Amino acid sequence: MLSSPLRVAVVCSSNQNRSMEAHNILSKRGFSVRSFGTGTHVKLPGPAPDKPNVYDFKTTYDQMYNDLLRKDKELYTQNGILHMLDRNKRIKPGPERFQNCKDLFDLILTCEERVYDQVVEDLNSREQETCQPVHVVNVDIQDNHEEATLGAFLICELCQCIQHTEDMENEIDELLQEFEEKSGRTFLHTVCFY
Repeated sequence: MLSSPLRVAVVCSSNQNRSMEAHNILSKRGFSVRSFGTGTHVKLPGPAPDKPNVYDFKTTYDQMYNDLLRKDKELYTQNGILHMLDRNKRIKPGPERFQNCKDLFDLILTCEERVYDQVVEDLNSREQETCQPVHVVNVDIQDNHEEATLGAFLICELCQCIQHTEDMENEIDELLQEFEEKSGRTFLHTVCFY
């Protein structure tokens, strides 16, 4: 078993739905977890597919909540966005960009391949200081409430299994293969260094 708690980051595009649902469940299970987005802006569904609500990463969840409440309370209540923002603001003040974080993690979980590529590219472009390895694992999770919940439980189960390994470096590939077979999802995995 790992001697210190696993330091986990969960990353999606806007740090709103998938990464926050996983953040919520992992923190309730006692994990040391942070969540991030990799996008240039935070995007939330708007009144039409081509009219998203776009915010700066400096905008708090509370500010987004109040903005959408003012714009169309009924629409954003029905589509679950206000409920999601309400959950988010109970976890942390606002979305964070992965590229701006210099903390070290043991495991970074991404929720879609494009985000995985952005995280790996960012880590590989940083100057290596400690040569400490970080495992970056992608599990594709569709960006809707139901999939985010299912994905969060899968991520949590994976983290619990990794936390209980004797040797994460040598056991993680086998573990991911078991999870692929069990879940029917494909996992991407690479190791980067800090």
